[in-house]
Amino acid sequence: MMAREMHRLVVCPADELQEGQRQLIEVNGVEIGLIRAEGVCYAFRNSCPHQGVPMLYGSVVGTMLPSRPHEYVYGLHNEIIRCPLHGWEFNLKTGKAVFSPDVSIKTYEVKEEAGSIVLYLDREPQKVTRKDFSCILSP
Repeated sequence: MMAREMHRLVVCPADELQEGQRQLIEVNGVEIGLIRAEGVCYAFRNSCPHQGVPMLYGSVVGTMLPSRPHEYVYGLHNEIIRCPLHGWEFNLKTGKAVFSPDVSIKTYEVKEEAGSIVLYLDREPQKVTRKDFSCILSP
């Protein structure tokens, strides 16, 4: 089986994605959200598989892990993004839903290289747009 060719896309200077900050880009008509949490950059399709709600507005949290009865184990601190509408939780590293490995959001490889945030895509980026994003939610 041949390895897939990956296409490198420089998104922004690394200092434009500080801890807790988010960026939104559109590549070939698909919105991709980027988040830095605990020093790690994550990239994912900005759409919840449930009802298409933009995931970039979701909270980055940890979650309760499977455990024995009457035992409560918290884990995956700042590795989970929660859909802002119905609370579905997804692992930022794998894209897999916490409640079912059969449900996921698409994740993308993203790295910090030579002072830039770089996204690796399986398709050549033809049209790239950096979109305005504000995480300020109305009361």
